Amino acid sequence: MTTLHEHVRHLLHRQLDAPGALPEKLDGALRLLSKYRATLIQNTVVQHCGLTVQAGPFQGMQFVAQSAEGCHVPKLLGCYEAELHAHLLAAAGRGYGAVINIGAAEGYYAVGLARLMPDICVYAHDTNAAAHPVCRDLAERNGVAGRVIVGGVFRGEDFERFAGQRALVVCDIEGGETALLDPERYPALRAMDLIVELHDSPAARPSVVIPERFGATHDVTMVRHGGRAVALPALFEPLGHLDQLLAVWEWRSGPTPWAVMRARGTA
Repeated sequence: MTTLHEHVRHLLHRQLDAPGALPEKLDGALRLLSKYRATLIQNTVVQHCGLTVQAGPFQGMQFVAQSAEGCHVPKLLGCYEAELHAHLLAAAGRGYGAVINIGAAEGYYAVGLARLMPDICVYAHDTNAAAHPVCRDLAERNGVAGRVIVGGVFRGEDFERFAGQRALVVCDIEGGETALLDPERYPALRAMDLIVELHDSPAARPSVVIPERFGATHDVTMVRHGGRAVALPALFEPLGHLDQLLAVWEWRSGPTPWAVMRARGTA
């Protein structure tokens, strides 16, 4: 059986032997090795702490062995997207009738928010059908299965189902937010609060477009990643500084700010 180390060595050789400029190949190799080291750190964290989220708004949540995509250790440590923590805690006290989590993946936010807001239902949608049973199982293990409703593709027309409710939209769909979050086409959005990750690309600038769309009806706060010190568990004290940095690295290739938008009629 191929070990993790052998697999990474194979990928590293393929990366460095591929056509292209050396600086770009070295950048790719650095990212590969960083993910490799983060996986070893993940094994250490699970060995010492199990799968319980250690801190943050979702502290105590029983999590999965592996995230559906992206980083895993920051979620276990409870420092994942720490810039949003104050906004999530504030949202918990606003008396929402429903949370719509679009891009729910394995359910970190869907189940975490259901635990944080014990009187609401969370509608957890993701286009990846393989993530659906993982999310359902996570909800079951955390005692919120009856309040986490898992579904597939969420379309703009679906917002109308929540018209008249006080709803919070939590959205992370890797660039699809530009097409989906359009209050002109889907007017129910005008009365909803939103927390949206914005993924700029050469084809679209949602970090500009989305705040402009909602500026007439919402108070918009732009939230940037990084810049916050994280208190790591004692198990990291004997580890090197690089391991401590990689433990909180969220595997981002570039800036992905959040727009936190509160409908003025509900503020």
